[in-house]
Amino acid sequence: MTPDALPVRHHMVQLRSLRMHYVELGEGPLVVLLHGFPENWWSWRHQLGPLAAAGFRVIAPDLRGYNETEKHGPYDLDTLADDVCQLIDAVQPGPASIVGHDWGGAVAWHLAARRPEHVARLAVLNCPHPARFAQVLRHERNAAQLRKSWYMFFFQLPWLPEWVLTRNDGGAVVRSLKGMAVDRSRFRDEAELRPFRDGVQKPGAASAMLGWYRTMMRQALFGRPPDYPPIAVETLLVWAMEDAALGYDALVPGTEKWAPRLKVAPIEGCGHFVQSEQPERVTSALLPFLQG
Repeated sequence: MTPDALPVRHHMVQLRSLRMHYVELGEGPLVVLLHGFPENWWSWRHQLGPLAAAGFRVIAPDLRGYNETEKHGPYDLDTLADDVCQLIDAVQPGPASIVGHDWGGAVAWHLAARRPEHVARLAVLNCPHPARFAQVLRHERNAAQLRKSWYMFFFQLPWLPEWVLTRNDGGAVVRSLKGMAVDRSRFRDEAELRPFRDGVQKPGAASAMLGWYRTMMRQALFGRPPDYPPIAVETLLVWAMEDAALGYDALVPGTEKWAPRLKVAPIEGCGHFVQSEQPERVTSALLPFLQG
C-alpha cells in the first residue's frame, strides 16, 4: 500500500500558533487518530478505511513537529493536547472520539483528563497513562521498565540522536518498526515504509520529534509530579503484550485509578506498533467500542 492508494483528503489548517496537516476520510461522528514516534498520519493507514466505512468521519493529523506539520515547540502535553482541541474545533466542533498510539496515546490521556469537553470516548494503544508512567519511573523506580526505556535517555544527547534517526535514508526508523515486531511480514514492503523514512528527513523534523522526549525529561527531573483527575468517559486500552519498550505488568495495572471506566484489550503475540502489525485485530477492538 502507498499513500496514493488511500482515498483520503489532505488539508492544512492554521491553528493559533501552528500550521497543521491532517488527512480525512468518511462522514459522520468525528474520530481523531493520533500517531506516535517515529511515525506520522500514515501510521493509521489500515484503520482509516474501515472506520470511515463504518460511518465515521476520521481525521489523522501529523502532530506538532512531524512530517508536514510545522516544526517548532513547545512540546509539553498541555500544548500538544491543545493543538488537538483546536483541530477538533476547526474541523467539527463538539466532543470527538480520540484514539492515540504511543506518544499520541499520551496526548490522548492528557486530553481526556484535562479537556474532557472535547472527548466522547477514549481509546489508547500501547501507551501508559502519564501519571502511571511517572509513578513507575520516579517513585517505584522499576528496574525492568527503566531498562526498556533506555532510548529515552539516549534521546537527551545533543545532535547524535538526530544523526542516528536521519542517516542512511531514515534507516533507524525502519529498523525500529521491524525490530519491535513479532510478525515482521507487515513491515517488508519498502514502498509502504517510505512515508516514515521521508517524514523523519524533512527539515527540522528529527529535532522536533526528539523535542517531545527532551521536554518530557526536563519536566520529569525538574517539574511537579503530574496531577490528573479521573477520566469520565468510557476508555479502551489496547495493549500488544510483546511490547519491547513498555511492559504491561509494570505499567497497566493500577490505571483504573485515573480511568474508572477502563476496559483492557490485550493482543497476544504482537509488538509495539500494534495497529500496523495486527491491524485487523486492532480494528476489531476499536469498531464496537467507538460504535458504543
